[in-house]
Amino acid sequence: MARVLKAEVEGSLAEALAVLKGGGLVVYPSDTVYGLGAAASDERAVARAFAVKGRLSEKALPLLLADVDDMAPLCAEVPPIAKLLTERFWPGPLTVVLRRSPSFQSPALGGGDSVALRVPDHFFLRQLIRALGEPITGTSANRSGRPSCRTSREVQRHLGSAVDLIIDGGASRAGQESTVVDITIQPPVIVREGAVSRAEVGKVVGVVSGA
Repeated sequence: MARVLKAEVEGSLAEALAVLKGGGLVVYPSDTVYGLGAAASDERAVARAFAVKGRLSEKALPLLLADVDDMAPLCAEVPPIAKLLTERFWPGPLTVVLRRSPSFQSPALGGGDSVALRVPDHFFLRQLIRALGEPITGTSANRSGRPSCRTSREVQRHLGSAVDLIIDGGASRAGQESTVVDITIQPPVIVREGAVSRAEVGKVVGVVSGA
């Protein structure tokens, strides 16, 4: 079984960082649900994340960033609509899909030309990403098709033997996955409605379709 550390315990951040740098998988608390983290550039770790999820490697994983400014280098462009959404909802439970910069490569993207990004509203998690110096995978810590985990106990029950470290940050604040908005097409499409409502997105960008 994976080791479980309380987020507030001294040394938990350093240990999570060491696991990620060593090619391991860390389950972390967030502002939405518990997530399954691998360093975005680590091919073997990302492959493990896909396997743990039971998810096809062609189905891209979202990535989490520490700060809004980290978005631009990963994208071909940051259109005005992206700036409006991120100014309103980041840090927070909104994932934005943009065109990938040709210079940014990650096995998490499944070979696609888009990238799904989010800055979470969670102090420990953002510290971890910032210390790592690159994005981490932002997929929920559960088997594909199963309910998301809202506590570390749920994670232990479902994934405890498949990951290297679980950071216990208490019950997830939102208890609901992020809303995903694809702005690579117009009008924007809500791929998944989650913690941010369709109406809230619509107030920022106007007409939206999907979900």
